[in-house]
Amino acid sequence: MTTAERAGAPDPAEAVPPDPSLADAPGPARRFWSVRRLPAVLVAAVLLAASGLTLYDVVAVRAHRTGMAWRRTLAHQLATRHLDDPWVLAGASLALLLGLWLFVLAVTPGLRRLLPLRTDDPDVRAVLDRRAAALVLRDRAMEVPGVRSVRVGVGRRVVRARAQAHFRALDEVRRDVDSVLTDAVRELGLTRAPVLSVRVGRPPKG
Repeated sequence: MTTAERAGAPDPAEAVPPDPSLADAPGPARRFWSVRRLPAVLVAAVLLAASGLTLYDVVAVRAHRTGMAWRRTLAHQLATRHLDDPWVLAGASLALLLGLWLFVLAVTPGLRRLLPLRTDDPDVRAVLDRRAAALVLRDRAMEVPGVRSVRVGVGRRVVRARAQAHFRALDEVRRDVDSVLTDAVRELGLTRAPVLSVRVGRPPKG
């Protein structure tokens, strides 16, 4: 969330152009997909290290050398422990959680900070950063008479605005803030219009 006072509010942020490295998906209303380089690098590094270490140990045994202690210990444990052993269950649970995490990464687009925008050309796609959208909405709400400060949080489905009014009736300020932000959200041109939640209160007394 961002907080601003009436004096010194930053310039409204502009729409963020799509990253050319992002994977493309058909349809202007679809979200961009993250390439997820970090999870891919981590999984590849772990598999490479495990495969290289195992291959080295196998070659050493083939060369009539003593195998590594960790592999002999692991083979002994796998041969002697039962399936209901707590360590076996813990290892299986960890492998299951890791597999579910990788599956979720594979089937979800990610990039939750980017909101897709409507475009007239189906071959053109645009997005708006959620923080940039929050700055735009915050500045619009600060123009309402009586508003002293505003905090705006922009989600993919809900926009939450929390304003403090130092004069005028709270009901009137809330009605004006709700009207201004409703128009501002519409002008953002999002493909999916979020639900607007507005709360107005008095600043705490010093």
